[in-house]
Amino acid sequence: MGMTITEKILADHAGKTAVHPGELVDCTLDLLMGNDITAPIAIREFERVGAKEVFDPDRLTIVLSHFVPAKDIKSAEQCRIARDFARKHQLKYFFDEGRGGIEHILLPQEGLVVPGDVVLGADSHSCTYGGLGCFATGVGSTDLAAAMIMGSTWFRVPESMKFHFYGTPRSKWFSAKDMILHTIGQIGVDGATYRAMEFTGEAVQRLSVDQRLTLCNMAVEAGGKSGIVAPDQTTLEYVRPRAKRPWKLFASDPDATYHSVHEWDVGKLDLQVACPYSPDNVRPVAEVAGIDVDQVFIGSCTNARLEDLRIAASIMRGRKVAPYLRCIVIPATHEVFKQAMKEGLMEVFSEAGCAISEATCGPCLGGYNGVLGPEEVCVSTSNRNFPGRMGHPKAKVYLASPAVAAATAVRGKLAMPEEVAP
Repeated sequence: MGMTITEKILADHAGKTAVHPGELVDCTLDLLMGNDITAPIAIREFERVGAKEVFDPDRLTIVLSHFVPAKDIKSAEQCRIARDFARKHQLKYFFDEGRGGIEHILLPQEGLVVPGDVVLGADSHSCTYGGLGCFATGVGSTDLAAAMIMGSTWFRVPESMKFHFYGTPRSKWFSAKDMILHTIGQIGVDGATYRAMEFTGEAVQRLSVDQRLTLCNMAVEAGGKSGIVAPDQTTLEYVRPRAKRPWKLFASDPDATYHSVHEWDVGKLDLQVACPYSPDNVRPVAEVAGIDVDQVFIGSCTNARLEDLRIAASIMRGRKVAPYLRCIVIPATHEVFKQAMKEGLMEVFSEAGCAISEATCGPCLGGYNGVLGPEEVCVSTSNRNFPGRMGHPKAKVYLASPAVAAATAVRGKLAMPEEVAP
């Protein structure tokens, strides 16, 4: 019997010829990641058990991303713990403010994750990296601490679910964000619990790597253990100039077994928005257009790549942010920030009246740089809209694509891109 791409990757890292869903396997790890929230906890556990050395300082990366530049004393203390540990253990890939960014966009950009990897990240959106054709999943800080010592961890091999997208979109603004929102709306926030979400089909193959990473980023919002897109020529064109390590290509067998298969024609799908207070409360944008909005946030590990900023800028160019609405734009990484400057995108946003920040997670998790007050409404390109996620529990967050967010910023109400840029 054939295996899925996820099963093949886990079998390879477990030293087995085959694995099956439900089987417990011990896998070697290619890369570990912690950030300024999760790494300090892992570091304390690492030191509490008396560990002296990281299994491989070139395989552990720490990225300061959530509260940098430090917003308060507690944040500064968290960052100091991470910095001291990175210096002590001579971590090759330590990313501080001004030189890094949001880890889930930074690591692919820097070539630290490659096809065929098994990646462990102490952040739930570590599933993002599956867009490159690797198995990547989020864990708690204590699991990260153990992996920092051993260089391996155990998994229960997940069942795989296939999500097959075909056809051609009707709207030029249709994107991977609309595809994943539709998926979550159909199966629910627990519809893929501890399963690998495998995205296939001609519509997926046409996506850029940036879009594929967006697709996999929100797998966890459906309860998924991981998200994955099989690598192809598009993947290799992205990986070749960046990769810090050799890669290995895997693909699912034609006779692989899946928990379930879902198929959708993107030509029949509308632009999507997740309404408060859950990522699965999904409706076509046209059905909820016209809702008054207080804030628009274009950023986060879901949609703050250069491609996303280009889309938003194409809609906002020559236009202004609506009166009494604030729009916050935060590029994903320092490199994205620099390239956006070179292309004039930052000038577009600045002329439109947007607030622009250096790379940080910021308002996505209600951290800072855009925390919402009671009853405020925000259209965000991020990935979660549970009560209190971006600030006050009574604030309302709508999740949408960069195109919808930019159009909303100009109109002052939740809007279709065609209303602003036909």
